[in-house]
Amino acid sequence: MDKGSSSGDIVVFSGSAHTALATDICAHLNTKLCGVHISRFSNDCLQAQLLANCRQRDVYIVQPLVPPTQEHLMELLLMINAARGASARNITAVIPHYAYARSDKKDSSRISIGGRLVADLLETAGVDRIITMNLHAPQVHGFFTVPLDHLTSLGVIADHYRGRDLSDHVVVSPDLGNAKQSTLLARLLGLPVAAGNKQRLDDDKVVIESIVGDVEGKKAIVLDDEIATGGSIVEIVKRLMDFGATGASVAAAHGLFTGQAVEKLRSNADIHEVVSTNTVPPPSDFPELQVISVATLFAEAIQRIHDGKSVSKLFRGVDPSYAPPQEGLF
Repeated sequence: MDKGSSSGDIVVFSGSAHTALATDICAHLNTKLCGVHISRFSNDCLQAQLLANCRQRDVYIVQPLVPPTQEHLMELLLMINAARGASARNITAVIPHYAYARSDKKDSSRISIGGRLVADLLETAGVDRIITMNLHAPQVHGFFTVPLDHLTSLGVIADHYRGRDLSDHVVVSPDLGNAKQSTLLARLLGLPVAAGNKQRLDDDKVVIESIVGDVEGKKAIVLDDEIATGGSIVEIVKRLMDFGATGASVAAAHGLFTGQAVEKLRSNADIHEVVSTNTVPPPSDFPELQVISVATLFAEAIQRIHDGKSVSKLFRGVDPSYAPPQEGLF
């Protein structure tokens, strides 16, 4: 049998961060999620043991970096190390949410760049490839020397809104930095786009001074890459109402909902809907949350990588930057 010709040589493990997503991915791959034993010693050190044969097999380890982030990162590093020591043929870390993507540049003196450091740690542990989704800062892609497949949730988010009457809607980015993604969603839905002029004062405090674009008399679809404390979302919705918008649906790839985020969003009468994918575990106290599964996307990416096929075909019709070259061009 040719290398990578079937899913029989695929072995999938999961840390403790999001076993439900890993199980769904395995269901689409027609394989079982293999066991992992995480031990904690009396000195608080962790140890990971993989409970399935890895020798000369393609190992995929599913672990989003969600709170407690450092705990889950250490689990991931140990599982990669265990797979390397068990003679795995290839080791791919499936990190649906790469938390340290926010730490992508030196914007203050004597400050760490966590995004690059974590990339180095993963490679030192022995990873051969990374699969992730909706990096907060696309330049984090360049922190890795191993191949990285950067998936997008735009297609499934667009599917969520299709079939509705969107004649009076506008897609809104909370800040100009996320305007490209909002523009792509707007194109998929055939809608205009607007953006907030955001200034971040602290981790959970932002100020949006103005709105660029026409939102008066329109319902906003506010798109962000992640919702953490909910501060940016509450602020952008407030400013949208000031500029004449009639309500908002909020969508994000990563719904972390830390601190008082759930309470802020549920109590805001101007927010009619909150949508997120299941890259991270959804909160149990947010029954109104609309959760979109991305398990199929990750499963197809895994199968394509295993079979030596193009992963970029998953982005056709979603992101024009991934369009295949025309015939006759290099």
